[in-house]
Amino acid sequence: MSVLSKPYFHDEAAAFAFVEGIIWNGEPSCPHCGVVGRAYALKNVRSKPSKKNPEGVVRHGLKKCGACRQQFTVRKGTIFEESHLPLNKWLQAIYLMCSSKKGISALQLQRTLEVQYNTAWFLAHRIREAMRSGDLAPFGMNGETVEVDETFIGNDTAAPRPTTQTKTRTINQMMKVVSLVERESGRSRSFVVDNYSVQDIVPIVEANLAKEAHLRTDESRLYKVMGRYFASHETTTHSKGEYVRLSDRTIHTNTVEGYFSIFKRGMKGVYQHCSKKHLHRYLAEFDFRYSNRSATGCEDQERALRAVLGGIGKRLTYRRPDLGAEAST
Repeated sequence: MSVLSKPYFHDEAAAFAFVEGIIWNGEPSCPHCGVVGRAYALKNVRSKPSKKNPEGVVRHGLKKCGACRQQFTVRKGTIFEESHLPLNKWLQAIYLMCSSKKGISALQLQRTLEVQYNTAWFLAHRIREAMRSGDLAPFGMNGETVEVDETFIGNDTAAPRPTTQTKTRTINQMMKVVSLVERESGRSRSFVVDNYSVQDIVPIVEANLAKEAHLRTDESRLYKVMGRYFASHETTTHSKGEYVRLSDRTIHTNTVEGYFSIFKRGMKGVYQHCSKKHLHRYLAEFDFRYSNRSATGCEDQERALRAVLGGIGKRLTYRRPDLGAEAST
């Protein structure tokens, strides 16, 4: 029996019951007044008639608060709010994005869910918003080892173009990403930076690492000034072919390089193109799957469950999907 044969993937009423169990845990909470446990179900209520549905459609999961008398569903106050897509299709999309190690394109979602492309594209961005972690706790708080590295991908349209003499791109013409990976927990956290400079990268590392962390980087000049800020700072010299310190095999950046390999395979092989204004959302997606992968004890169904919970209190409007987390309410 397939995982995708579960009732909540095919029946909207079952999907509402499933999501209510996750978010409310049996005690409906009114999003209007905040009262818990005084809501009751409204059954056989239909939406207004339309050309497509002359008799209207059944409003599954509709509740009414006994305190403020307002109606609501479990969609309210989540990424599902104001969506006309059936909730069971939302759950299918979440599972597909969470179980695909390198992602799933909007075109593939369009074909699988049988929806329009713009629906699939915005659906995927809403799910990425649910995947975005709001955790601000620094890495390495208990003396863990944290690897930091940077990578370059795609084109930064705001950067100067290559000259006619060189005819080749340099790292200045590419989008720049800095990632931190905590070895012990397996968590990752990534950032888009405008410039490949000490002024741009050092403040990010300092803000996201605890003082007791053990920092591991390559020989890049960007990290030379940071050794005094943390418990230790060891490097490997990639330019000389050193990728693991032979005298101490814990000194390497292979973990974060492994994260970059998954990220780049997904971006180049699945998504193929991404503009800089959306890159932070794709990074949130890859960070989420990496931090909740099988090696950390989280399998596909648990990962999808965490994504549903991550959608609470988040909204992403179609008009402004290019903005960062501060624009989502």
